[in-house]
Amino acid sequence: MTSGSTRQLAGIGEDGLHLYTCPLCEAMCGLEIQVADGKVAGIRGNREDTWSAGHICPKGATLGAVHQDPDRIRQPMIKVDGEWQEVTWDAAFRRCTELLAPVIEKYGIGAVTAYTGNPLAHSFSLARYAGVLLGMSGMPMTYSPGTIDQWPKNLSSHLMYGGWWLFPVPDIQRTDLLVVMGANPAASQGSLLAAPDVMGIIDGIRKRGKVIVIDPVRTATAARADEWLPITPGTDAALLLAVVHTLFDEDLVSLGAVEPYIDGLSRMQEVAADWSPERVAEATGITAQRIRELARTLASTPRAAVYGRIGLCNQEFGSLASWLVDVVNILTAHFDAPGGLMFPRAAAWSITVQPQPGLEDGLAEFGRFRTRVRGAKEVLGQVPVSCMAEEIATPGEGQIKALITVAGNPVLSTPRGDKLDEALPQLEAMISVDLWLNETTRHADVILPGLSPLEQPHHDDLILNFAVNSFANYSPPVFHAEAGRPEEWEILIRLTGLCTGTPAEDVDVAAIDDGFFDYMAFTQGLDGAQIRANYEHGGPERVLDLTLRTGPFGDRYGENPDGLTLEKLKARPDGINYGPMVPQLPGVLGTADGKVRLAPQYLLDDLPRLAARLDREPDELVLVSRRHLRSNNSWLHNVAPLMKGRERCTLLMHRDDAGRRGVANGDVVTVTSSAGRIDVPVEVTDAIKPGVVSMPHGWGHGKPGTRMAVANDSPGVNTNVLSPPEFLDEPSGNGALNGIPVTVAAAGA
Repeated sequence: MTSGSTRQLAGIGEDGLHLYTCPLCEAMCGLEIQVADGKVAGIRGNREDTWSAGHICPKGATLGAVHQDPDRIRQPMIKVDGEWQEVTWDAAFRRCTELLAPVIEKYGIGAVTAYTGNPLAHSFSLARYAGVLLGMSGMPMTYSPGTIDQWPKNLSSHLMYGGWWLFPVPDIQRTDLLVVMGANPAASQGSLLAAPDVMGIIDGIRKRGKVIVIDPVRTATAARADEWLPITPGTDAALLLAVVHTLFDEDLVSLGAVEPYIDGLSRMQEVAADWSPERVAEATGITAQRIRELARTLASTPRAAVYGRIGLCNQEFGSLASWLVDVVNILTAHFDAPGGLMFPRAAAWSITVQPQPGLEDGLAEFGRFRTRVRGAKEVLGQVPVSCMAEEIATPGEGQIKALITVAGNPVLSTPRGDKLDEALPQLEAMISVDLWLNETTRHADVILPGLSPLEQPHHDDLILNFAVNSFANYSPPVFHAEAGRPEEWEILIRLTGLCTGTPAEDVDVAAIDDGFFDYMAFTQGLDGAQIRANYEHGGPERVLDLTLRTGPFGDRYGENPDGLTLEKLKARPDGINYGPMVPQLPGVLGTADGKVRLAPQYLLDDLPRLAARLDREPDELVLVSRRHLRSNNSWLHNVAPLMKGRERCTLLMHRDDAGRRGVANGDVVTVTSSAGRIDVPVEVTDAIKPGVVSMPHGWGHGKPGTRMAVANDSPGVNTNVLSPPEFLDEPSGNGALNGIPVTVAAAGA
């Protein structure tokens, strides 16, 4: 651990130097924010931060612009005769009651649902209190971006390790060989992998070893790697099975120190016997010889790791690919070992990672309920988010009549979001907790504004479970919120109480908060009512103190006097870093026998579907998604400094494919799928596999009724119009946003 900072820091709302942790992505970079005349005057990386040591990306430098955005909603708004009116908080909560209570009385709570967006993962209040709304409101079904993001990884971890958020991450700071599949940390800064300056670390790996990127697009990460292997979208699982086949076939399997904790090795060998490199070479686009060389290199490198991310999850075989990434690491002795795949130790635990009731021990008991219209099965408590539009639009018993959205924009971010856009006006009540009047919230009846990132404290919750170091870093707010307004956690509690029958304006916030705290304490074997005597106030800081004190480095309320508390953390403004990951098997496993299930039958049952894919005729073109360093899904498109430069909402297309269609760089083309069609400028390049085209995610602004001036000046087009809602990874229900069959032609042809 390093010593605390000696710099003179300003108090909340004062001019001067503030230290803050960026809340925009997994990198969690420490920032120095200079405030002058009550406004952000400059932001740079904090070189004394014990985690990020000065690293910063373009997004983090714009937090001042986010805070000062004139379009940001600062007062509650209600819609009256189609027009927005600013009202008091009391009036806004009364309007929520007037709208939602009659729906529940007439149709029951089953007619109410919620959608929670990705920013929750980084929000101080929302991350810790979304569980109150989702778990205590009585809503039987809610939606999230999880089923267009990481749900296959949740599923494979649940089945293998007995923990649905128990994700092993590559120890990139100590590895000598990194194989990256379907990930682009040059844009994302890491995803389900939290590390400071990932690309700097990757450059370090290249100096002492090798980096290989397997991706249909030569991303910015691939351009910095030693080797780029362009793969056919959707065939990653077949490639990994061929690697497993080679490991067994050439007697290269080694489990290392974790051998006593692995169950299913012989079954895995039986399964892999049918998946030779020669069988998958044509479908994957990677030669059998190169697949065998990859297996040999992984087996012979003492410190190596395979890392797979969203390109593996968001495809039609996402669960198989996510599972097999871990299998390859296990079979090459690169699991629970330095330099390989390891389990992080979060300094503060998250309520999100607790086992779901009825699914303890990694049980594969899914389909406990199905959606009304499509009959989509539940997996880990979620159904495909693409079902939401049809559940709103289709009349009949169980139709969704009311929606609460929290920090999300599903009109732009979910498959066939344009259909959701058409369905939302049919709701009898819609309440949004959000900072902007965007493509989704324009349909709301009430908007309850959250706080800007700089108006609330920060300490990551869920993201610490992906971090390559165990660290803690508390940031006080930079600015005071408006006096008298409720914090975000209070808003969620009032909406929860409203769902259970109490008018929102009359909800006993403190009582529900105490009950939530007592439950969290109970999960740690503590008496919540007893330890509440330690606190003068409730809310997320009390929750954070509990999770720090009962975490791996905590004082457990005096049992370990030298242990960590929130008070001690606040005295260390540059954070506390407890060092890199350590081997933890079998202690972290949630399986009854304390072993890793190498070959879960639920996943093996999906292999015939993958086998049929190998024999399928190739599509004319397939579409994959991509990210950009200066974007963050949809909402940062309203930040002017990030929107500078050339147009980013373009279709990448290989020059050979463009030439065959008579298309030149900059031409507008029509892209058509079974779901819809869009017109978009084409960007001709060699940095993509022939037969593949690529679109960025999160665009499609410029809709009437929105208040996002910067975004609306550069609207782009919504690639999710092309996403068939039924194109899924079947085991998990995750949307397949990569590998969509499309055609491309010059616009008007």
